[in-house]
Amino acid sequence: MHCDIYKFPKNEDWYVYIARPDYPNDTDELKDWFAVLPSEIRAKLGLGQFVMHLDLASKEKLARADIEEVKAKLATQGYYVQAPPADILAAQALAKAKALQDKKYD
Repeated sequence: MHCDIYKFPKNEDWYVYIARPDYPNDTDELKDWFAVLPSEIRAKLGLGQFVMHLDLASKEKLARADIEEVKAKLATQGYYVQAPPADILAAQALAKAKALQDKKYD
């Protein structure tokens, strides 16, 4: 199973895997690969930047995600969202709250 992986500068450490079931025969025309994502997710993540193309059939594991879960989500919904670990999410939320508070009192 082939997929493309995108990162989102607006949301650090978030990655989206987009299924490419017809790869390499799906490159003849331009496609909106993000169309498989629900609009709420697209709005939250912002503009994505291509990171890499990956053939999951040649992999046994992934760095931060369970490969079997990724394959299942790609097969059923066409995408997989990889969020940062909980400790990183908490640190990001704290930093955003502090920045908003500092901005309020500037």
